[in-house]
Amino acid sequence: MSKMKTDLKNDPLMPLRHTTEHVLQLVVEKVLGLKKVMGPAIETGFYGDFYGKINEENLKTIEEEMKKVIKAKLPVKTGEISYEEAKKLFSDNKFKLEIIEEINKSGEKIGTCEIGEKGGEYYDIDICGGPHITNTSDINVEAFKLLSIAGAYWRGDSNNEMLTRVYGTAFNKKEELETYLANIEDAKRRDHRKLGKELDLFTFSDLVGSGLPLYTARGSFIRRAINQYVEEVQSALEYTQVWTPQIAKAELFKKSGHYDKYKEDMFKVVSNYSEDEFYLKPMNCPQHAEIYASKPRSYRDLPLRLTDFAMLYRDEKPGELNGLARVRSFSQDDCHVFCREDQVDYEVDMMLTMTKKIMETFGFKYRYRMSIRNPQQPEKYLGDPKEWDRIEKWMVDIMERNKIDYYDGPGEAAFYAPKMDLMATDALGREWQLSTVQIDYVQPMRFDLEYTNEQGTKSRPVTIHRAIVGSPERLMMILIEHFAGAFPVWLAPIEATIIPIGEKHIEYANKIAKEMKTNGIRLEIDTRNETMQSKIRNAQNQKVPYMLIIGDKEIQEDKVSVRLRTGENKGTASIKEITDKIKEIELTKGVNLW
Repeated sequence: MSKMKTDLKNDPLMPLRHTTEHVLQLVVEKVLGLKKVMGPAIETGFYGDFYGKINEENLKTIEEEMKKVIKAKLPVKTGEISYEEAKKLFSDNKFKLEIIEEINKSGEKIGTCEIGEKGGEYYDIDICGGPHITNTSDINVEAFKLLSIAGAYWRGDSNNEMLTRVYGTAFNKKEELETYLANIEDAKRRDHRKLGKELDLFTFSDLVGSGLPLYTARGSFIRRAINQYVEEVQSALEYTQVWTPQIAKAELFKKSGHYDKYKEDMFKVVSNYSEDEFYLKPMNCPQHAEIYASKPRSYRDLPLRLTDFAMLYRDEKPGELNGLARVRSFSQDDCHVFCREDQVDYEVDMMLTMTKKIMETFGFKYRYRMSIRNPQQPEKYLGDPKEWDRIEKWMVDIMERNKIDYYDGPGEAAFYAPKMDLMATDALGREWQLSTVQIDYVQPMRFDLEYTNEQGTKSRPVTIHRAIVGSPERLMMILIEHFAGAFPVWLAPIEATIIPIGEKHIEYANKIAKEMKTNGIRLEIDTRNETMQSKIRNAQNQKVPYMLIIGDKEIQEDKVSVRLRTGENKGTASIKEITDKIKEIELTKGVNLW
């Protein structure tokens, strides 16, 4: 299959967005007198960082002034300047001077973007490698918009100055902007942080700590259901679940290489009674390697497939924490297969088939990213470069054999192996990395793993790292937004709400509730002293799939009136009929309610 590129410079909107961001910088400096720091074009538009305060009220003024600059039809010129010229040009801007020093040390040329003519009403020059358009008149004044303001530390380091970041976007046509803005509003409606609170799924506590989510009974059910589904699929294929501690000595991570490459992102643990250095584990692979090494292995024992849902911890920066999207505590549907080299193709093909089945269940469209080394930073990776070349080519062959669309992701490899990363697209068209497959020769070597081959001599196994949904908690976040909280029946914490119209109907409601719970239906009874319509509205707001309404007629017929959360009435049904219907839909993991 053909490869798709991710380089933003190849995106046809990048020149437009780069240039619009430079117009933003020009205006903010001219109108508010703030120093520009930096600002790239990004996948969704652009942003500009400034040293100083900008308020939401300023955005409209800045936008209007930007339109004047655009309508002035100013030339946009790209060029290069020397290191000395750059330092002189930005002598009063310490942020630019820091960037200039870095560019100079890298040996790259210092590119510039110049808008307007020097001495004119509107003029700006900045350091930028582009790409850019050639005239501001090519920006459609009806197709760009400033979106929001946020704080951002310089270099993302909380020890540095706080900057003001202005986000914006730009398109060629007004209709494209309107569609994008409508998607933003839809994203706000689907925001998992908002829905998580409304649906009582999870919470955060300052006393517990930032990035450490607490899952309620309902949220815990969803998390558990995801894990159980993955376990159901993989256990049928002879994957064996293990459990490993959430803490380990530093020596384990020194041996794996994580200590040197990853220590800044790990939580250190202090013991009151031991001199040993401990860390909360950020991944499972080193401990799984120790399980493999715990006894002699023969070629007949392979493949050994170990899965693990144990909790992991990573010391994310405070500014990067974002609901369930970026947390400090999470689990993974982690798997490590220890096998012979001749077994790798079969094992990976089986992983890709399992992943396809699970992605189809969730209704995700997806493609793969071939996460390879960054050739400019060879020091980031362990192992023989020739071995890396061979494995990267091998993974390409695997994807092409499986007819998988993929694109290159330079610099996205793990420090020990390239990866096949699945990128799933949600209902808003956003891509999320979920599953991963990694063919690893480095960890088996570092842990000196071996098995006795058919000739009676020692050979080294290959480790295949695999996750299907990645982090169940992060997938839960994606699913909340993907389904806007209206989960498929099998994932719904409450499948049905029984609504007795009046107090005299409660006894019958309790009777059928007991019967349905015995048959495994997750339900609740709304006995509040509210109107039937109020109770229906509450159940719909809670995204409950089924409302079972009980009045005099239903009691006489020994039935319930069935209403779906979509507002559709399905008439009356017996308890057995509705129970069988829910169980059938739950079993097939379909997305339809009837």
